[in-house]
Amino acid sequence: MNKYRKQQGLTRRKFLLGSAIGASLITQPWSVLAQSRKVESVGLQLYTLRNAMAQDLEATLAQVAELGYREMEFAGYFGRSAQELRQILDANGLSSPAAHIQLSAVRQNLDAEIEFAATLGQRYIVVPYLQPSERTWEHYEALVETLNRAGEACKAAGLRMGYHNHDFEFAEINGRIPYDYILQQTDPDLVDMELDLFWIAHAGRDPVQYFESHPGRFKMLHVKDRDENGNMVAVGQGVIPFAEIFAHRDQAGFDHYFVEHDNPGDNALASVAYSLDTIRNLNF
Repeated sequence: MNKYRKQQGLTRRKFLLGSAIGASLITQPWSVLAQSRKVESVGLQLYTLRNAMAQDLEATLAQVAELGYREMEFAGYFGRSAQELRQILDANGLSSPAAHIQLSAVRQNLDAEIEFAATLGQRYIVVPYLQPSERTWEHYEALVETLNRAGEACKAAGLRMGYHNHDFEFAEINGRIPYDYILQQTDPDLVDMELDLFWIAHAGRDPVQYFESHPGRFKMLHVKDRDENGNMVAVGQGVIPFAEIFAHRDQAGFDHYFVEHDNPGDNALASVAYSLDTIRNLNF
């Protein structure tokens, strides 16, 4: 959720036609291409509405439920207990499959985070971000150890550990890609990935290549769009080819689709409403 670096030249043509997405679609049998599927349950990363949540959490959750969102991914609990939040979710017909929990809390307070998640009915505890000082190779090695260790504890409690990317994980360090290292060194039986589609596009990487090399690892998506100038926009206002990406659901393992906009402006609710409408009308 850091301020992104503006990168030039990532047009729809470069992102789609110049990637394995186009090639993989061409090689699919017609029977597969002819199938029409939709996202059955659209989720929302509540960081998008953090200002509204801080002012009136109950009203905000009621509004997004009225829009048609069903799955909430928390990014902070605004001083509420797990029992209080569970009651609010239940009253609005909502569920919370996942939450973003800072790496420091995973390392220092994991048992309490697991208990909180279990009470909310969550399945995933997701590490969302690394501070700039933590983006060295030594810290990535420590991160992998933490994710695997926390994954064991989560599995014992009936939960899963997850990791959410930005673009910095794709920047080479001495010829090595940290994101590749994280995927290779974390145990697939313990750690799943939450792929942020804006940030992988911003890094100039092709998500389909990762689906092919690490099938089944990507249980969650952050569905957020990017325009040709590198700006984050509501889903449907940019150039990321969501339908083509979603078509790889079975290979990649997608279970949850969380809309997010890091900085949606003054009318965040309008932004998430636009994104929801876009996703509802996608066929893949």
